[in-house]
Amino acid sequence: MRTELPAAMSNKHIHLSQSDLDALFGAGYELTKKKDLSQPGQFAAEEKVDIVGPKGTLKGVRVLGPVRKNTQVEVSISDAFTLGIEPMVKNSGDILGTPGVKIVGPKAEIEIKEGVIVAARHIHMHPEEAKEFDVENGDIVSVKVKGFRGLVFNNVLIRSGEGHRLEMHMDMEEGNAAGLKNGDLVEIIK
Repeated sequence: MRTELPAAMSNKHIHLSQSDLDALFGAGYELTKKKDLSQPGQFAAEEKVDIVGPKGTLKGVRVLGPVRKNTQVEVSISDAFTLGIEPMVKNSGDILGTPGVKIVGPKAEIEIKEGVIVAARHIHMHPEEAKEFDVENGDIVSVKVKGFRGLVFNNVLIRSGEGHRLEMHMDMEEGNAAGLKNGDLVEIIK
């Protein structure tokens, strides 16, 4: 049974719906790919926006593609404090009841009523890899980080599907607390 997998840290970013992309950048706008991300079909775009909360602004937040059904802003807990909103740890896509913000683009600014989350840490894996790790989509596991700042992350969601590539995702604050660099190996200990 496999236990080790690579880890990756995610900085603040935004996923836009097509209607919000059109509002911020112009009708019929298409994102410009800067670089591919580790998950198949996902990419960092050249485009950036500013995120404005009641107390502060996050400037130059990277847009990720492709467009999604709903706009979602992913920040760290510190970023949420900077914005002046309550940090809510949620699984990606679960935006119900989350705070909203103003998003400023080159053509306009919009207000979203909800959609700002601190993304819950999770592991992507293909179904064949899930078998090798003896886990299933939706399982919750613990993950051990070795090293000088080693620790155990609990409550890590398994996200297994055909379009997934093996990797644990966490935000920058979590990764930095464990002394991790992108690509470092971590271990599922269930």
